[in-house]
Amino acid sequence: MFEIQEKAYGKLNLSLDVTEKRPDGYHEMVMLMQTVSVCDELTLRFEGTTVTAHSNLRYVPNDERNLAVRAAKRYLAAVGESTLGLRIEMKKNIPVGAGMGGGSADAAAVLRALDRYFGARLGRERLIELAAEIGSDVAFCLVGGTMLATGRGEELKPLPALPACRFVIVKPSFAVSTPELFRKLDSTSVRIHPDTAGLLRALDEGKLPELCRRMYNVFEDVDDRRLRVVQEIKGRLLDGGALGAMMTGTGSAVFGVFDDAAAAESCCADLGRDIPFAVTAEAVGQLL
Repeated sequence: MFEIQEKAYGKLNLSLDVTEKRPDGYHEMVMLMQTVSVCDELTLRFEGTTVTAHSNLRYVPNDERNLAVRAAKRYLAAVGESTLGLRIEMKKNIPVGAGMGGGSADAAAVLRALDRYFGARLGRERLIELAAEIGSDVAFCLVGGTMLATGRGEELKPLPALPACRFVIVKPSFAVSTPELFRKLDSTSVRIHPDTAGLLRALDEGKLPELCRRMYNVFEDVDDRRLRVVQEIKGRLLDGGALGAMMTGTGSAVFGVFDDAAAAESCCADLGRDIPFAVTAEAVGQLL
């Protein structure tokens, strides 16, 4: 039986700003985003007459609530093959509810895999349009690399590659509801915004310490008792040698950026004694 295999790489927000709420209910975002080596592993098989997803995590839905299923159906319809059945098997390594874009990464991987199988029938620009229709982070996860994302997150501008570094990514035992955190953000006034211009300048000049000092996520300013744990983890990452530390997306994963691989491994091992998910990762370049 013919199989298509594809990796679905997670993402980190090196900065996250919310500037306003839009009339359509979405929010205007300004984000510096980075693909990382933590990834789900997907295997696609054409079989049957329906599109289904199957995961090593029992609580991951297997129908259209799963973005990977939605992406497959959208793609097959777009190339005139909507009668084909597809089984998507997913080994989930990106933690769920972490702010690392796991569901979006899976959808993006399905789009890349199917377009490769069908001989790039849609092409890059149409594929990006399709990704943006599926979910706000899917376009970034499709293209990958280091990007400035604006709009809902679907408007992407390529940036210079991040200077050599290692990430330590830690996810506490709880997850955070993205809609809930947006509601809390809407009910308060954001006191601090990231210095996006300074971040871009530091990246353009290849100055990792200056970039790390400017990393900021406006959701860390939301009054939520669970985010106290985020602050504790950030403190441990900084004490362990991180140049900067931040929560990614709406959380709950937290990461530190290290310029010393040995320090990163040591800090990860220390945190891993208390927190089940603690891994090191590397930056990944563009995927499409």
